[in-house]
Amino acid sequence: MIAQQYKEMLGGKSVIRQLSEFATERGKEIGYENVFDYSLGNPSVPAPKEFTDSLINLLQNEDPMTLHGYSQSLGIPEVREAVAESLNKRFGMHYKKEHIFMTSAAAGAIAHAIRCITVPGDEILTFAPYFPEYNPYINLSGAKLKIVPANTEDFQINFEQFEKMLTDKVMAVLINTPNNPSGVVYSTETMEKLAGLLKQKSEEYGHDIYLISDEPYREIVFEGVDAPFVSKFYDNTIMCYSFSKSLSLPGERIGYLAVNPACKDAELIVNMCGQISRGIGHNCPSSLMQLGVVDVLDKTSDISVYETNMNILYKELVNLGFTCVKPGGTFYIFPKALEDDAIAFCEKAKKYDLILVPADSFGCPGYFRMAYCIDTEKVERSIAAFRKFVETEYRK
Repeated sequence: MIAQQYKEMLGGKSVIRQLSEFATERGKEIGYENVFDYSLGNPSVPAPKEFTDSLINLLQNEDPMTLHGYSQSLGIPEVREAVAESLNKRFGMHYKKEHIFMTSAAAGAIAHAIRCITVPGDEILTFAPYFPEYNPYINLSGAKLKIVPANTEDFQINFEQFEKMLTDKVMAVLINTPNNPSGVVYSTETMEKLAGLLKQKSEEYGHDIYLISDEPYREIVFEGVDAPFVSKFYDNTIMCYSFSKSLSLPGERIGYLAVNPACKDAELIVNMCGQISRGIGHNCPSSLMQLGVVDVLDKTSDISVYETNMNILYKELVNLGFTCVKPGGTFYIFPKALEDDAIAFCEKAKKYDLILVPADSFGCPGYFRMAYCIDTEKVERSIAAFRKFVETEYRK
């Protein structure tokens, strides 16, 4: 007998992936350059030359067994040490390699973090709007994901609703800043208030409440935006990081989990990750990719294009009458649709070859997400399509 829960999931495929597939098929008809595909968050700039050079050097000069053999369960020690040193230098922390676990990007880190600190039936809270894949990440572990309603005024945390939902069943809070899909960055004020509440409730309930910080967009922050380092605010923080966005390496599946050194069980949690891998088939990421990122830990791709694209879209969308909180980072913008039904809105947009993602699955009905990690020239050409769409469908 097959597993029913996975069979049922076939009927709820990712809306983002379905729209991306539609855009690809439409591109075969009219040329993909004429499809304004804002569906998928796939980085559009190349990886840094230094990364390519590092791989070439490794492949030409390193022992093949080192490059292609199994790494240690927790990751290559020298890589873990380099990650710790980079974090300490950049953010004034005190990590050691014992606090770092190498993973298959942020998704792999989250999978381990959840299993380290929950048992089936425990609750984890996250804040709308949120990345829809958090549902299978958490619910298929046996824990239960609960969604705190959005603060649509500025997409910072809705603390009134959060306090109501922060019961003694909650073992962890999962945040994503800079945020997919809103593009908003949680401010220092927000982080201080969140940390204070978690400390208060941990003491009140007599058990630790962990903060899982999902940070694949940490480096994509725009000029003048307050972007605090989450782990500095709360001792029991488990950071989940990916090089997918900062280095444009989504297909390489490389990242890490970093437990705040001030967490009382920091080294134990990292060692537990090695055992969790045995149960979920993780078994450490590619040795080549671990070694490849060492030389570029403090570098990024040329991510300036994302801020350029954001400014173009934000200005034009507001001029067209959209309500929109200005993104502080990422490569997403999150406007309110021009009708209550965002699914219907996005379906109409397809007639103008605008591929937009309705935000119902992000926990924010009535909004839509645009992933503007595309060429600036294409962003500029899409403006005419937007104007025609709005004028034809909503200003008759």
